[in-house]
Amino acid sequence: MLRFVFRYGTPSLAAGCLIMIYLIIANRDLPLHVFNEANLQSFKILFISILLEAFPFILLGVLFSALLQVFVTDELIRKFTPKHPVAGVLFGALLGILFPLCECGMIPVVRRLIRKGMPAYIGIVYLLAGPIVNPVVYTSTFMAFRTTPEMAYSRMGLAFAVSVVVGFLLYRFMRGNPLKASPSRGGADSHHHHDHHHNHHHHHNGREHDHSLRGKGIRSRFASVLSHSSDEFFEMGKYFIFGALLTALIQTAVERSTLEAYAGQPIFAYLFMMAFAFLLSICSTSDAFIASSFSGMFDYGPLLAFLVFGPMIDLKNTLMLLSTFRAKIVLAVIALTAVLTFAGAWLTEVLL
Repeated sequence: MLRFVFRYGTPSLAAGCLIMIYLIIANRDLPLHVFNEANLQSFKILFISILLEAFPFILLGVLFSALLQVFVTDELIRKFTPKHPVAGVLFGALLGILFPLCECGMIPVVRRLIRKGMPAYIGIVYLLAGPIVNPVVYTSTFMAFRTTPEMAYSRMGLAFAVSVVVGFLLYRFMRGNPLKASPSRGGADSHHHHDHHHNHHHHHNGREHDHSLRGKGIRSRFASVLSHSSDEFFEMGKYFIFGALLTALIQTAVERSTLEAYAGQPIFAYLFMMAFAFLLSICSTSDAFIASSFSGMFDYGPLLAFLVFGPMIDLKNTLMLLSTFRAKIVLAVIALTAVLTFAGAWLTEVLL
């Protein structure tokens, strides 16, 4: 039963099953004292603020993804994507300068780019670097750390370096298509296979290729954009809402005194701030202001780790990543990003 829930159910249902099993085994009641009026009010404010902050970026991401699907051909994607791995990795790491999307809205875009012919390692590099290496996030970080502007430079540099290293490792060791099979499209692998035989076969489903839309007017194309956008919005939104729910619960439960207990421990300060960034799941356009509020408590390195790891890997986009990519690839990317961010932030603090 539990195996069926994890394989075919939603993440919220699976998590709920685990919580109930734990309570039954431990013979404990729900901690109702946690849900007092003040905490419930804080939870509601945090949950709604996360939704209002991130949903516009998700909507922007799915609209951009749908525009790519309808108006940009597979041949054009392949034409402008560098063939050499070094150029490809650098291209992915700097793509956020041209397309500064938040991490909330990038996953549907990257999935669409990979399905249209972009090498998967380049797409994942963009997914990691894009939320940080862009002018919007640089400006917000610079404004949040006006007294220490080097934090903005360090954040951009470390994010670029981490994403580039991850990209080269993925190019060297990743085999096959990392996208999960899509039930409505016959599987990502079959679509990937079809992309390689693009010049010989034409897919007869108008939702998959632009060929069926070339002879249609602009109204038909925009109708297709709206159709693709709504499908992807509801597909990605359910995972985001569950992630936002957990994030609001965590932010309500964690007290400032808990943070102070870890601030004085050198190694744990890095690990704690990275885990804290993962759980908070704050948008990269505003997380610098949260980090700056802890500047008197944590040193430069842990704050930098918070600012780099959080936008690359957090709770809500991990759920969306798992809905898009194979679990093995997601876990490998998370592990690599965590190790490189920790090492890079520690080294940066030592050098500065």
